[in-house]
Amino acid sequence: MNPTNFISELKSRDMLHDVMPGTEAQLLGEKTAAYIGFDPTAASLHVGSLAQIMVLVHFQKAGHKPIALVGGATGMVGDPSGKSAERKLLSVQDLDQNVAGIKAQLEKFLDFDCGENAAELVNNHDWFKDITLLGFLRDVGKHLSVNYMMAKDSVKNRLETGISFTEFSYQLLQGYDFYYLYKNKNVKLQMGGSDQWGNITAGTELIRRMGAGEAYAATIPLITKADGTKFGKSEGGENIWLDPTLTSPYKFYQFWLNVADHDATRYIKIFTLKSLEEIAQLIAQHEEAPHLRLLQKTLAQDVTTRVHSAQDYQTAVQASEILFGKGTTEQLQTLSQATLMAALEGVPQVFVARQELENGVDIVTLLADKTQIFEGRGECRKMIQGGGISINKAKITEPETSLNASNLLNDSYLLVQKGKKNYYLIIAN
Repeated sequence: MNPTNFISELKSRDMLHDVMPGTEAQLLGEKTAAYIGFDPTAASLHVGSLAQIMVLVHFQKAGHKPIALVGGATGMVGDPSGKSAERKLLSVQDLDQNVAGIKAQLEKFLDFDCGENAAELVNNHDWFKDITLLGFLRDVGKHLSVNYMMAKDSVKNRLETGISFTEFSYQLLQGYDFYYLYKNKNVKLQMGGSDQWGNITAGTELIRRMGAGEAYAATIPLITKADGTKFGKSEGGENIWLDPTLTSPYKFYQFWLNVADHDATRYIKIFTLKSLEEIAQLIAQHEEAPHLRLLQKTLAQDVTTRVHSAQDYQTAVQASEILFGKGTTEQLQTLSQATLMAALEGVPQVFVARQELENGVDIVTLLADKTQIFEGRGECRKMIQGGGISINKAKITEPETSLNASNLLNDSYLLVQKGKKNYYLIIAN
């Protein structure tokens, strides 16, 4: 397969920020190996890393060889790019665990067994572990001047607040990664986020000065939301992880489902593999009926299925329909505790002694006296008689209705719906 125009593909998807002259000609001229580095500061990547993963996916689809570098060595130092303070350094054991977790996630996106352009994962600890300090300073450090390194934005932006020698040296370490991969795996291109441009070009300069040859660089824009805030966090400021134990598939699905219209038109290009023709049709259909949220639903389905599974996507959709649509008590009982709690995150929780339910308690006493969901018994009775109260999706019509432990979901919860939109979770403890 002859290489297709990878740079053109990135441009058309608004995924190209900077590119070094000659890069496009190199990629059109021959199959090329390129890498992107991933920081192993956690056992999982988060959605902020997805754009870079998708770059590697497009690179492989264009007929080239993608390499994912996990910084088992540089992770011990910490990249100062985009950081206002020095990060906590991790132990070798923690880094090894994080590397293993990241590798498993990358395997969901890249084909590691497809011949010449099969993806490859490397860990820079494999070559740094045997390098001595004096040897590195003598053979590598002499090739980049302090003036050159000081001119990089990642350093200049930290001069006022202070930067340690450890972080200052990071661009030299990352530059050596590029040199090592150039010499040993014929890697001629490094890619990354736009904040990595200084580190990447330090690598191309190091390759040139160490007499190895010519190398190239390309970066993608940093992804932000329409309001300018950082992409990849929930409304509560938490990272949206790719690991289902850190961010449930339901919460992951909801993250994409709730993006703003303006963001959805950008994200559909970046985070899916749909053709530009398909995307143009989707955008046109969305603009005709934005309340149907076609772009968000398509995006949520595509990314949730790719990161987790089709079954996890279906479970997330069903949970939404059951909880906030016309679900039944029987359907509600099919939801796992993890899915239920993820779906109801942010819903007010109230607690009641389990013994109260073991003995049986009438609905008015429970909602007014025991949990104060209602301020008074009269108000509670009136809403029940008006058909405004449901327990576990079942409408309550009689104020004398009694509840007991057999009504608990997962033997622990009661879901109260008060009116059309107000939900409460009663937890028996």
